[in-house]
Parts: sequence; structure tokens; C-alpha cells
Amino acid sequence: MTSLNRLARHVQLRTIWLLLFLLAACLSSTSAHSSSRIAHFLPDIALNEIFPTATHTSEPAGTLPVAKVFKDQEQLGYVYVTTDIVNTRGYSSFPIDTLVAMSMDGSIVAAKLLEHHEPIVLIGIPESRVEAFIQGYIGQNYIKNRPKPGAPPPVDIISGATVTLMVVGDSIMRSSQLVARQEGIGQPAAPATAPVAVKRSIDTSNHTISSWDELLQNGAIQRLHVSVADINQAFIDNGRTEAAAHPQEGDPQDTFIDLYAALVSVPSIGQSLLGEADYNYLQQELKPGQQAMLVLGNGLYSFKGSGYVRGGIFDRIEIIQDLDSFHFTDLDHQRLPGVKAANAPDFKEAALFKIPATATFDPVLPWRLQLLVQRVLSVKDKAFVTLSLNYQLPDAYLTAPPPAAVAPEAAEHDELETANQPLYKQIWAGKKVQIAVLLLSLLTLGGVFFFQDTLTKHEVFYQRFRIGFLLFSLVWIGWYASAQLSVVNVLTFSHALRTDFRWEYFLMDPLVFILWIATAISLIFWNRGAFCGWLCPFGALQELANKLARFLRIPQIKVAYSAHKRLVSIKYVIFIVLFGVALYDMAVAEKMAEVEPFKTAIILKFIRDWPFTIFAVLLLIASLFIERFYCRYLCVLGAALAIPARLRIFDWLRRYPMCGNPCQRCATDCPVQAIEPEGPINPNECIQCLNCQMLYHHEKKCPHLIQKIAKRKRDKPAPVAVASSLQDDAAARPTVRPRSVDSTDSTPATP
Repeated sequence: MTSLNRLARHVQLRTIWLLLFLLAACLSSTSAHSSSRIAHFLPDIALNEIFPTATHTSEPAGTLPVAKVFKDQEQLGYVYVTTDIVNTRGYSSFPIDTLVAMSMDGSIVAAKLLEHHEPIVLIGIPESRVEAFIQGYIGQNYIKNRPKPGAPPPVDIISGATVTLMVVGDSIMRSSQLVARQEGIGQPAAPATAPVAVKRSIDTSNHTISSWDELLQNGAIQRLHVSVADINQAFIDNGRTEAAAHPQEGDPQDTFIDLYAALVSVPSIGQSLLGEADYNYLQQELKPGQQAMLVLGNGLYSFKGSGYVRGGIFDRIEIIQDLDSFHFTDLDHQRLPGVKAANAPDFKEAALFKIPATATFDPVLPWRLQLLVQRVLSVKDKAFVTLSLNYQLPDAYLTAPPPAAVAPEAAEHDELETANQPLYKQIWAGKKVQIAVLLLSLLTLGGVFFFQDTLTKHEVFYQRFRIGFLLFSLVWIGWYASAQLSVVNVLTFSHALRTDFRWEYFLMDPLVFILWIATAISLIFWNRGAFCGWLCPFGALQELANKLARFLRIPQIKVAYSAHKRLVSIKYVIFIVLFGVALYDMAVAEKMAEVEPFKTAIILKFIRDWPFTIFAVLLLIASLFIERFYCRYLCVLGAALAIPARLRIFDWLRRYPMCGNPCQRCATDCPVQAIEPEGPINPNECIQCLNCQMLYHHEKKCPHLIQKIAKRKRDKPAPVAVASSLQDDAAARPTVRPRSVDSTDSTPATP
């Protein structure tokens, strides 16, 4: 009967997953987008509030969709949405829609935030403050008064939303210039016989391999070097006098950042820096016409920052070409251990970026990499300054336009070396030591489970070993390697299955990939407990905090099992909601996934905005009184792992017939209340801590073993060896002769 019930559960589970994927397919197939954002928002825009005398607008038209505003036959100005004009993306990697109204002379007469998906703004920053920032652009005319590159915005940036509002302000400025160019505002008429510029292109026949010094000398690699003295002066020169009181520490001649950039989609440059095999693999990854660049850095400051962690954006660097700009996201990024050019130095950071397909970028034209440097002044205030690395592809890598007929060499080049080793192998090779340490720890943990009976018989060693392994998971896996798994990974994986699944994307982070594979395998053997109970850094942090609380004699709260059984369902409800939202809008689901404190406590080490930090701290405080409070009732990742764990094949935890009836010792001592009062262990909640197995073998704590030993002592006869020993002692004892009747005989008897 038990087998039939388990089979029925398996069938039900697979049916549920099938229905979920069918629903996902339906939702993805029904999604649609309007042709332009201004066409979508225009019916709801109150024109009279912007142009009081306006009577109507035209239909959005032009390469850059713009609606013209009229008073009868007289044109008053233009309205548009910035996302139709420039690439406007913030932390969420989703567009930020800002309405801009412009007069006939190019002055901005209105600006309003229409729609966004920014968690920085959604959580903790009032919309009124954002609107006040945007209103500061009203009255600006960027056609008559072109701003200097890197100039600060006309309004003070709101602390905590620096990058988001910089993106909004930058999009207003650039979009107004682009619309003015399209509509001919402030530009003289072009001469009738304007010369036609000859368009140059990348020389794909140039495959010269150059050294690092040669590439640097001919301009293929451009460099930005900033010392500590330079960055301190930059804040002062840019009007950031308040930052002078918080200078960068260190010797003035120390390197603050040593930044390099190169276009590695150019054959000669790419083959020199990446090596021929990795360059060929990159070409297979790039879409037709797509470019890629290499960014390298040394020094005290990181060009990557931390905003890109787990689905974010590289907020510290921006690529600007004329009036177009864009940021990179983690989907465009591949980490490199270094470069292969001869005599190339070692780099603290090396990143390969693919230019987003949605970005406007011409590799032949000049562009610049703008670096954002921010300085913390206080808990609430920050100052920032931007630095620029200018780049122009040298003439040696350019040629005149090729003839109309496509040279056969290009097609042959695309088909060459189909068996090249992929780039992710280079990343794995650069992390050999970390991979070896992680694999060794996983083998050790596997040995713990396979030989759990031997380990748990030694209580003191078991307790010390567990504390040591939890410290390893927290410090090395979590804070050092940043290999904390997240429910976002689960949602991303399911999203990839429905869209464009590619193993190479998941292989780019070796430690996370290995942990996911190990976790998937462990579900078959030990349900979710192998990860949740031993490998999860935040779970380890909670348990270690609770052990410290017990050592300090902080009172513990015992949750009634009836209440506990209902509370554990919360995490499953949250996961179902998250999964459903991810099917509809992945960006919204990622923001809702902030219910996980992993990013705050582990990845960013509590260096984050106060709402997130307070949330993570409160969860840790709760774990001081209720062991693994978050794991029990709120962990969405635990819920996601528990569902497929129902398919496990083996049951390694041993029990006695009297467990649960009448004995309740294991149920009482279970740190997460995963043992039901009736005796069975709930595999959905078990974290495989092996505490119950330690009790199973403990002759002084397990009531069953205590009774068994006591009964054995009562029923067992005297051992034969003891009786024989008594007989030998009696034989060896000297015999005493009886004394004589004569009382005067005082001579002792002899043996």
C-alpha cells in the first residue's frame, strides 16, 4: 500500500510540473509589445498640463518615435518617451520610461517618470523625491548649451538611488539632443552638394598577432591610469568639495585604478589578447554585426562593483558613443583569468563583454568608457565623479568598404575550427584551486553521509566536525567564493528552458554550477538536507548564531508542533507565487525574491541599503531564539528543493519501532522539528543534520538503548570467565590447618 501511495504522489507531482510548464508556454506565447512606448502612453497623457493651449497631437512618427503637439495648425513642440530614443536601463536591467516634452527651440518643458521596475526606487525611495529630481531638468536646453562629458546633473542625486537617477537624467539629456537632430532643431541646413563620407569597416583579413606592448603602442588597447592623488583632486575639481573631508586613503602615488579597454571582436586584436581558439569561439557566440570588448583593471577600485551580482547591472561603467549609451549586464559578461598576449601583465579583474544586441554601437567610430566613482560621505550621503577612457580603433585595423560581392574567405572563416574549446573552459582553468577545494569538501560531505553510523557514534567528534563544516560553508563558500545558491537561479533555469537554454551560460560560474549539480544529485539520496543542512552559507550562519545564543544561555522558544506544521507551509506559498510571477514577468519575480536575505548577508556582506540590512538582521535575531527560523518558515529555495526531493529513492535515517510511540526523544531534540510526534521524519523539512542518528546510537540518551542495556544486565547470567577467575583465586589461596586441642600450642599451622 505504501508503494502505491508513493507512486501516486510521484504521478501527481509530475502532473503539477507539466501543468506549470504548459502554463508558462501559454503565457510566453501570448505576450505582446506595442510598436513604441509613446504610442502606448500617449492616450493617457494630459497635454493641457504640458502645453495649456494644445489641441491635438500627431501620430508618433520618425525613426525615433516622436509625437508633435499642435494648437490647431501651429506646432507647439514635441513629446516622446526616452526608452524609444536611447537605451535607458537601470539596476533591474529593464527600461525606465520617462516622458519628455520639448519646445520648438529644444528647451525641456516637462518631464515625468511613467513606468519603471527599479527595486532601488520601489523600496525605500519615495516617488515624490524621484519626481522632484526629474523636475530639475525642466528649463534645460541641451541643444543650445551642450553639457561637458561627465558633467554632474543639474539636481542633487538622491542617496541610495545614484545609478538609477543618473540613468534617468542622462536619458533626458541625450534623448533631447537626438530628437533635436532628427527634427532639425538648432541645426543649419545641409549644403546641397555635401560630400559623401566614405564608410570604413573593420579589416577582417588582418590576423597579425601582436604583443601587449605593441597593442598598447598602436592604440588597439587604451589605458586610463588614476592615482590616489588624481581621484582626490577630481572630486575637488568637479565641485565635490564635501568629498575633500573624506579623501581616499593611501599613498598619493598609489594606483587608484589602472583601466584598459580593447575591441576584441576585431580579428587581430582578439586573437592577440584571447588566443586563436577562444577568439574563434567568441565569434561563434556573437550575432552578425555584434561586437565585443575586453575591460581589464588593477588598483584599489573595482570597475565591476557589486551591482551586477545575481542578475544586476554593471553600474560603474557605461559605454558612450555620440548621443547613445548603454550599460552591460551580467548576461553580457564573461569572467577571464587574464589575457594571452605576450608580455601582458597580471590583472586583478578581467572581463569580456558582448555589446548588447539592443545597443547602438559602431566599432569604427570613436567611443568612450565612462567610469563612475562614488565616495561614501556618511550613512545617507554619497558623492560621485566620472572619468573617461577614450577609444578610437586605429587605422591599421580598418579598411575601405568591401566590394558588393561577399568574399568567400568570410564564409570559410566562419566554418573554421568547429571543434574549438569554448571560453568557459578557460574560466574553469583559472579557478582550479577553488574547484579542487569545493570538490574535496563535497567528497568529505559524501563520506559523512555514507559512513554516518560511524560518525554519529562519537558525539563529541560529530559536534565539532559539524561546527567546523558550517564555518567552512559560511566563510569560504559564502563570504569568500560568493557561491550562495538562490531561488533566482531556479527561476532563471526554468525561464531558460522556456526561452533560449544554453549550458554555456550556466557553466560560466564553476562553483555555483558544481553546487547545483551536487545538490541535484543529493536530492535523490538525502532530499534537500545535504544542501540546506550543510552547504547553505546563510543556513550555516543561522545555526552558528543559535549555538552561540545557547552558549550565552539565551532562552529558546519551542514552537508547538500544531503551529509549526502550519507555519512551514508559508515558504511553499511564497515559492508558488514567485514561480507564477516569473512565468509572467521575470523582472518582477527577481525583485520579489528579495525575501531571500542571501544577497544582503552573504554576497554583499551586509553592505547594502538599510531596509535590506535590517531585514536580514531581524531574521538572524529570530534565529537566536528559534533555531533556523528562516529555513523553517520562509526559505523559498528550500521549498523549491523540497518539491523534487519527494522523488528520492533512498532513506538513510534509521529508526526504532518505539520511535514516536511512546518515545519522543528525537522529536523533542530535532533542531528544526522535522520529526512528527508519531515518529516519521518529514523529508520536506529534514536538513540531514544527523542529530537523530547521534541519539540513535547513544547508549546514555536513547531510551530504547537504555532499556535494552538494562534488560540485558538483568537477564544475563554471570560470565563464565568471571566464575573461572573466582575458582582460580580460591585454589591459589593458602589453606590453614586446624589448630591443636592443646591451647598451649601457639605454633602457627604451616601450609
